Amino acid sequence: MTDTTTVWDVANARGDWQMSGALLATGNDLSTAVLISLFTDRIAEPDDVIPDGSNDPRGWWGDEFSAVKIGSRLWLLTRAKQTQETLQRAYDYIVEALQWMIDDGVVAKFDVLVEWTAAGELGAQVVAYKQDGSTVANAYTWAWQGLN
Repeated sequence: MTDTTTVWDVANARGDWQMSGALLATGNDLSTAVLISLFTDRIAEPDDVIPDGSNDPRGWWGDEFSAVKIGSRLWLLTRAKQTQETLQRAYDYIVEALQWMIDDGVVAKFDVLVEWTAAGELGAQVVAYKQDGSTVANAYTWAWQGLN
């Protein structure tokens, strides 16, 4: 059985389920897992600085009690400056969010590249290497627009 396909809706900056006629589309499980891992807000660590000053750690409340956390901390970059340090943090957050798929044997490894694609726009390329040697590549450039 395959999962419901989730695709990124660029215009509305959110994930959405894809339709196949009158039914929900299925398949593309790995791409869906990467989207959910990257764009679901992971709970902040106790020493993370919350960008809006609200002290809201976001994330799923159950993650407070779980060794494996859901999502990523990319949301912490909301007000980050366009620096090399921000690129490194984005890379670290992406690797952290995807690690569960390596640990669970879903993929053998990931290649992750982050870069400034334009002024105020952070891009990421993620290549997943499946256990059979095939790859699934995804690029995300719109997700972090608006950084200064």
